Amino acid sequence: MKTLIVVDMQKDFIDGALGTKEAQKIVTKVKAKIKKYAQAGDNIIFTRDTHKKNYMETREGKYLPVPHCIKGTPGWEIPEVLIKAAGEKYTIIDKGSFGYDKWAKTLKPLAPTEFEIVGLCTDICVVSNALAIKAIYPEAGISVDAACCAGVTPATHDAALSTMKCCQIDIAHEGKEPWRG
Repeated sequence: MKTLIVVDMQKDFIDGALGTKEAQKIVTKVKAKIKKYAQAGDNIIFTRDTHKKNYMETREGKYLPVPHCIKGTPGWEIPEVLIKAAGEKYTIIDKGSFGYDKWAKTLKPLAPTEFEIVGLCTDICVVSNALAIKAIYPEAGISVDAACCAGVTPATHDAALSTMKCCQIDIAHEGKEPWRG
């Protein structure tokens, strides 16, 4: 069974507090990928970066002093266009850190054999979750679609893709990101 993991495609990362033009440009491609998985009846999991109102007092808030993805705010939400693309069969996971620490428990009932990961930000949360899943499922097929990801900058996006490739995660559409033409 295939599983699509859509990492942190939230308003604050697309066009909000930490949004970028690169993130805005991948929304249509991510939507198309979600629809493809939904039509095939495969698993779709959305993650949501989730912070509390005291974000600025946390370790992350000290290193990244931009309040974002505060639970219950508009920036915390996944755009409705992406949720609708998933149809009725999807899961949303709220995670309080870059990587989700309960992948083994969440994925075990789904019995996945193949994973595809897309989303934001390639160089922080995408790479963190890809490597966490690789550690749990070292023999599973794991891929990241570079054209459906965006990093904090294009350079750090490329660095994260290189790191994942070195860790035997397949990189699809390498060098064909929408903002590169």
